[in-house]
Amino acid sequence: MAPGLGGVYREAMSWMEKVRDWRPTVHALAGLAAGALTAAVLGGLVLGWLAAILSLIDGPTGGWELAWFYVAVVLAGPVLALWAIHGLGALQRMRFRAVLGVEIAAPPRAVGSSLLQRPVRAWRAPATWRQLGYHLLAMISGTAGGLLVAACWTAPVLTYLVVRQGEGAGAAAGLVRAVLLAAIVAAAMLLVAPWMARSVAAADEAGGRALLGPSRSEELALRVETLARSRAEVVAATDAERRRIERDLHDGAQRRLVALAMQLGMARASLGDDVPEPLRQVIEQAHDEATEALAELRQLVRGLHPAVLDDRGLDAALSGIAANAPVPVRLRVDAGARCAPAIEAVAYFVVSEALTNVAKHADDGRGGATLDSVGGAGAAANGGGTGLRGLAQRAAAVDGTLTVDSPPGGPTRITVELPCGS
Repeated sequence: MAPGLGGVYREAMSWMEKVRDWRPTVHALAGLAAGALTAAVLGGLVLGWLAAILSLIDGPTGGWELAWFYVAVVLAGPVLALWAIHGLGALQRMRFRAVLGVEIAAPPRAVGSSLLQRPVRAWRAPATWRQLGYHLLAMISGTAGGLLVAACWTAPVLTYLVVRQGEGAGAAAGLVRAVLLAAIVAAAMLLVAPWMARSVAAADEAGGRALLGPSRSEELALRVETLARSRAEVVAATDAERRRIERDLHDGAQRRLVALAMQLGMARASLGDDVPEPLRQVIEQAHDEATEALAELRQLVRGLHPAVLDDRGLDAALSGIAANAPVPVRLRVDAGARCAPAIEAVAYFVVSEALTNVAKHADDGRGGATLDSVGGAGAAANGGGTGLRGLAQRAAAVDGTLTVDSPPGGPTRITVELPCGS
């Protein structure tokens, strides 16, 4: 194939591929219909609202009933306009998704504590004005782009109708030349129709992404909110799993170990003098091992999730830690209302780990723990300690903070603040 013919062939194939992709054309034509609908809805609302205002200014002629109707229209106009803006925005995003496969997230809605605050905050939100800007743009550029694409695709049909009219009227030489020129223009418009549709769709997509969706700052805020929610769900799920494991161990393995230790204890107590010494030693050793295993299992269960937290709350749980601590502990609890279970679990383990560090590393063997409902939970320990990174990770998992104050010569103070608000 000659080089020139090869180039023509490739251009023809490229044009056919663009023709097969009907989505930009359908999108442009749907934009024409959406632009007309937007103009009808917003234009009707604006005209009706202005007419009601002018009627109130001039004085209604139909009595108080008509005056109250105009007042209701004036007051409801901004709310109806908000509904129209958001509804038309959802319709446009649906058009992008259904035709082009482009997913545009809806911008965040303004919230308010009362029915009067919601419209005010919605009108003050940048997302509302961005969507309104797109609707105004769609009424002009969207309608014009749709008409242009429709004209390009229907140019041959229009030219054919003109030619038939010319034949019926007895075309003169000048009319024949005009018809030929129109046919050339129609052929050119048909050739550029795929590119025109793609250009209109691309411009509309760029405008839709910029105006119909959330801004960059709103996207980041939504992302942060999503991450915070997912992290809270993970923390809650982890805490629930700890509770489940604690219940399974308490109701299963721990009860069996208790029964085994009791049986070995009774067997040990009933041993007579005629029992061989090797057998006596085996039974005594088994009883001691079962007792130690039971103590370790209880410690493990308490480390997973102390049941006293669910039964009696954080105050009782921390009192149990202080009572069982190997060093003297001064405890003060002022937690007020109960926090979320995950928060209470973190506070419990933070205090437990801090007091463990006191027992391991303190020089004077004294420690203290304070829990206050204002600002969160805190743990203070005299003396250095390890595991601070683990404590910080526990606190950060629930949006808490950990600070360490360790001046030369001590005392070291570990303060953990947790969001204890309900």
